[in-house]
Formats: sequence, C-alpha cells, structure tokens
Amino acid sequence: MKTFLTDVCDFLFPRACCICGNSLLHDEKYCCTSCLMALPRTNLHLIENNEIEKNFWGKINLKRATSFLYYSKGGDVRQLLYELKYHGNKYIGEFLGRVMASELIDSGFFDGIDCIVPVPLHKKKLHKRGYNQSEWLCKGISQVTSIPIRKDIIRRVSQTETQTHKGMYERWSNVNQAFQGEDVSSLNNLHILIVDDVLTTGATIVSCCDSFKDIKSIQISVLTLAIATE
Repeated sequence: MKTFLTDVCDFLFPRACCICGNSLLHDEKYCCTSCLMALPRTNLHLIENNEIEKNFWGKINLKRATSFLYYSKGGDVRQLLYELKYHGNKYIGEFLGRVMASELIDSGFFDGIDCIVPVPLHKKKLHKRGYNQSEWLCKGISQVTSIPIRKDIIRRVSQTETQTHKGMYERWSNVNQAFQGEDVSSLNNLHILIVDDVLTTGATIVSCCDSFKDIKSIQISVLTLAIATE
C-alpha cells in the first residue's frame, strides 16, 4: 500500500533529482542514484596524515579529519550545497549525513568518538534560515553511527559576514573569537567530532575549537561534507 501511494504521489507530484532534473524512482531521495554515485569523493579518510589533517596541525588537538566530497564552482556538489543552505531543504542535509556516514563507517573513522558537535550559527542567521545545516548533517551521521549529538557546548556569539569571496587572512579575522564554549568542562577526556558543511581555510573550525583550548585531555576530529578546491 505504501509503495502504491508513493507511486501515485510521484505521478501527481513528480519528484526530480536536484542535480540532473530527471524524475526520481520511488526509492530515491533528493538526487538520483547515478548523480549520487558520480559525486566526486575525496577518499581522504583512507589516507593517514592527509592534506586536511595537515591543515589543522598545531592549531587544534586533532585526532583525524576528512571531507567527503570535493566542491568546485559550477559542480554538482555546489547544487547540493545551495539546496541545503539557500533553498530551505534541511532534510537533504540529513540525507547527505547518512550517505556520508554510511561510506565512512567501515573505515573506522568514527571509532572512539563520544559525541558529534555541529558548528553553530548565530541566532540571527539561524532565525533567518530557520535551521542549522550542519546540525542536519549531524542528524544523518548520528542515525548511522548512533553517536549522540551535542548542541549545548558551543555558542556563536558574533554574527560574522559570509566567508565567500574572502581571502585567507580575511577569513581568519572574520571568525576570530566568534564562538564561546558552554559547559566545556563536561568534555574532559572525550573525543568529539566537529561537523560543518564546507571546509575552505579551516578558520571557522579552528575558531570553534578555541572554545576547548583549556581542556588538555580533549581529542578532536573534523568532518565536513565538502572541501573547496577553488
């Protein structure tokens, strides 16, 4: 009955792939299987001391780090990110979080992680968008890994300008002291996973992790949906 109703709904209100525009099959969500499989994976989670991890060396107490996809202007990943961040489709974040976690879990990337922490939005941006896209990525990751989400330990205290089109120094200056820790003492001896949508210079994540700089026993891993290549 459920399949029949889904088929009827698809006939009356056809769902289209957000990348290629073709009609989705009843068991497909948001993007078709062909487009999903063609997305440019980085596979950096399989490489020890990869380029992303090196970017954070000496800046945070890093355990491991990776990005799932490569992001480039005009590419398919850009369409997914725009759907997630600017077209109000928070549920695609949950979907992409599940896809990402399902492909990474067998590598042991999530082993030993105690909680998942989304990079927070400032309350004004959260009110304007209606949701935190990083939090919805975390929802999907948590569904696959069963690792709990902690939203109560970091707060964004300043509303920064968009990082788009900014140079490296401007990005670091823009997010300097943008975050404040809340009850960070509860993170003693824990391994946390910081999750964000796109990694560029890493300035936002480093600023976020500055909230934990006085906790020497904490271990931090980083996962983003994409890394910018341009």
